[in-house]
Amino acid sequence: MKIKLSIMLLLTGLSASTLKAQGPYVWKTGKSGAYNYKYVTGDPTHSRFYTLKNGLTVILSPTEKQPRIQAYIAVKAGSKTDPADHTGLAHYLEHMMFKGTDKYGTLDWTKEKPLLNKIDDLYEQYNSTKDEAKRKEIYKQIDKTSGEAAKFAIANEYDKMMTGMGGQNSNAFTSFEQTVYTEDIPSSSIDKFLTMQAERFRAPVLRIFHTELEAVYEEKNRGLDSDPRKVQEALFAAMFPNNNYGKQTTIGTIEHLKNPSLKAIRKYYYDYYVPNNMGVILSGDFNPDVMIAKVAKNFAYMKNKPVPPYKFAPEAPITSPITREVYGPNPENLTIAFRFPGASTRDARILNLVGSILANGKAGLIDLDLTKKQKLLSGSASADILKDYSVLTLRATPAKGQSLDDVKTLMLGEIDKLKKGDFSDDLIPSITNNYKKSKIEQDESYVQRASNLMDDFTSGVDWRTDVATIAELSKITKADIMAFANKYLHDNNYVVVYKRQGADKNVIKVDKPPITPVEVNAGKQSPYVQMINAMPANPVKPVWLDFDRDIQRAKSGNVDVLAVQNKDNSIFRLYYRFDMGSWTNKLLPMAAQYLQFLGTDKMSAEEVSKSFYKLATSFSVNTSTDLSHVIISGLQENFNPSVTLVENVLANCKPNEAALTSLKARMKKSRENFKLNKSAIMQGLVSYAQYGADNPFNYTLSDEEIDAVTADQLVNILHSLTGYKHTILYYGPQTATQAGTTLSQLHKTPASFTAYPVKKQFTRVNQSKNMVLFANFDMVQAEIQWVRNEATYSPAKTPTIELFNGYFGGGISSIVFQNIRESKALAYSTYANYAQAQKKEDNDIFVGYVGTQADKMNEAIAAMNELLNTMPESGEAFKAARENIVKSIETERITQEGILFSYLAAQRKGLDYDIRKTTFETAGKLGFAELNAFHDAELKGKPYTYCVVASDKRISDDDLKKYGELNKPDIKQIFGY
Repeated sequence: MKIKLSIMLLLTGLSASTLKAQGPYVWKTGKSGAYNYKYVTGDPTHSRFYTLKNGLTVILSPTEKQPRIQAYIAVKAGSKTDPADHTGLAHYLEHMMFKGTDKYGTLDWTKEKPLLNKIDDLYEQYNSTKDEAKRKEIYKQIDKTSGEAAKFAIANEYDKMMTGMGGQNSNAFTSFEQTVYTEDIPSSSIDKFLTMQAERFRAPVLRIFHTELEAVYEEKNRGLDSDPRKVQEALFAAMFPNNNYGKQTTIGTIEHLKNPSLKAIRKYYYDYYVPNNMGVILSGDFNPDVMIAKVAKNFAYMKNKPVPPYKFAPEAPITSPITREVYGPNPENLTIAFRFPGASTRDARILNLVGSILANGKAGLIDLDLTKKQKLLSGSASADILKDYSVLTLRATPAKGQSLDDVKTLMLGEIDKLKKGDFSDDLIPSITNNYKKSKIEQDESYVQRASNLMDDFTSGVDWRTDVATIAELSKITKADIMAFANKYLHDNNYVVVYKRQGADKNVIKVDKPPITPVEVNAGKQSPYVQMINAMPANPVKPVWLDFDRDIQRAKSGNVDVLAVQNKDNSIFRLYYRFDMGSWTNKLLPMAAQYLQFLGTDKMSAEEVSKSFYKLATSFSVNTSTDLSHVIISGLQENFNPSVTLVENVLANCKPNEAALTSLKARMKKSRENFKLNKSAIMQGLVSYAQYGADNPFNYTLSDEEIDAVTADQLVNILHSLTGYKHTILYYGPQTATQAGTTLSQLHKTPASFTAYPVKKQFTRVNQSKNMVLFANFDMVQAEIQWVRNEATYSPAKTPTIELFNGYFGGGISSIVFQNIRESKALAYSTYANYAQAQKKEDNDIFVGYVGTQADKMNEAIAAMNELLNTMPESGEAFKAARENIVKSIETERITQEGILFSYLAAQRKGLDYDIRKTTFETAGKLGFAELNAFHDAELKGKPYTYCVVASDKRISDDDLKKYGELNKPDIKQIFGY
């Protein structure tokens, strides 16, 4: 289940009478050619809202910064409107909308259609049959007929079209009341895009269904392995016994997954995929006067029809706490939630502000009272704004030795403070200031613009509310918040979910059905796709970085300043960059953590946080293995006080023994929790595969070393940080010279820098034979990664590697995905990637991945190994991958501080130029022979280390030993503590 939310966008909290007087933010109407539209005065995104004759909503937000367009096609229907006897249906349909129509995705529709009709009927029989023996016989017929139908299908022609036109991030998602299809395309390909989208939604064909159904089974099993998903589902089930928010889940029940009905899916499409229930949202490089005519022409065929209304019985008030328990392998945590009215109400709009008062990551009640004082490991608050109801959710993770009931008492205590108004008078103005910064940053991005517009459309929120947010926030008082909190937040009207560690006895996995691999015809192409590919696209001239031209240089004292000027708005981002990290000093990450709990001789830690938040300034010290950054971002009007505050904190932070004691306990508890995270375990195995038992992942402080650390040691690291050589990176309204002059007064450095300590060196293992690294984890699925160390970095290989990744393992139309998921239904998620090193002296690495059911592990490994030894040739997929690289680079624009980081990344690779130019000029000339030669030289017949995370109750040692010498490092060996 994915719930996509706009955070901090609905914060008016105004009465109906106040809404009538909106100052500069009012709806107006305009006209361009034959099309009327609405817009909000004062809207910095200049968004236009059209309603076509057939009821289709079209929202256009033009911006010329990049020659690309973020597109959302949104349907106001999701799992909430699933039939009660076919839950998961909206999500099924989302998957099937990628399968094509009678025009594409098929080699011969007249021969395919009768077979698909037969499959329809067989599923109806299967759905209504209870006798298991008869069901198995029917399923055999489904499997057989599906194989026959697949001979006429072309899998993923949709993705190939998108790839060929330079599309990126092709995807879709379903939540309670929205199903959204998302694409990021070159603006030059808009005619192709609209033509194929109109066809896509005209008459989708539910082909290659049973293998896609197996992918949904896998997604369900992944959900059964996800403790956060189980918590969310338990929470909503308790909160909404009458509404489908709680009565059904987005992915559906196991019983319904096992008994799908294609006819029910098709009925859902005809009921809800109608123009008056849909929106086309576009943001990017286009002329809205031209764009609206294009959209209207392509979608004019759609016919308006009534949409079945969703009806539900209102929820009864919660009069006593409702308690639920969820079990799983992840660390314990607690969730508390209160119910509120839906998105279109005044109270839902003010709820986001309440969430920010409770927790905003800096100066909220939970931040200062609980997190800053280390009374718990972590705590947060957020508002989920849905159409029918909204939810205020508080989440917390206990510290060492702390019970979940202790956590509950602490979190509810912060609710009491909210009700009493026990928070700073300047907190609401500070939130307003931070929102001002956030809104500016969001409006910079064509992707974020489209996302915000889409969210408001699907939840029925007035866009004017978004535009007016900053102005309206200033009108809300502490008294308003107190009245609101006392109205809704009582001692007994909440749901609490205890996430406990332990085996979940209720998990029943979706069993693997017998599936015969189907033909995907990857190398074939329908006439429709040929027509789309032949459509003209306006040429776009690529733009390369010229590091001498695009980067301004100056000095701040004896520190180099690299700058890119922000000529668009008042945002600045400042970095002090150090060529040292945890490999240089294992205490550096701990010192960076310690800093957030320290004050100075004149300010407490809480006052420091409040001061940053009041300035709308973000400040952090981030460390990696070999780099560290002091990062400051905010509004240029607050540049001087922000930098001054950072310098003061770094230079004058004072040891705090109590904070250190709590930090040590916090670190140990976090580390214990980290060892219960399957992704972290896999990360450890991959590092072990690359470097052996002594590797970067487990190069960390032991518990004994943590105990021995003193406050003075950590504070001395922070005090001396700017005494090491570093570079200043600046993106903001000032020039490099101006920034350097300003910083020379604020950022004091010594006459000569301290030399960096000697860095820890790691040596990659020479993989001479197959190995298997296994870690046990209580889960339904099995996750496998193939790891192989490759040669050192070579820029000459970059074009080939980029094309290889796109063709072989990098997307929906890739060879790996097509073979393992589409044809054989062995995984929900699978990929392969050859990653080039980040430094010229380092090795490249190849990683392949399959997440599958444990009982399909051997089949999945065999499928990936077959591809590693023999790469199939698909001419159309190869052309699409090659075209995608060319068009993606052609329309890519590296901007803002991305220019600076691109320059520094190139330096680390020994380059003084933009390597994208080489890739652009070379990739288009590569043929399949070059790609196959690369595959054979780097992957074929090579030894790999198989990293496997799974339950030892589902995977046997004998199975694992088939693939290489078995090593089962224990958790301490993996993590180093």
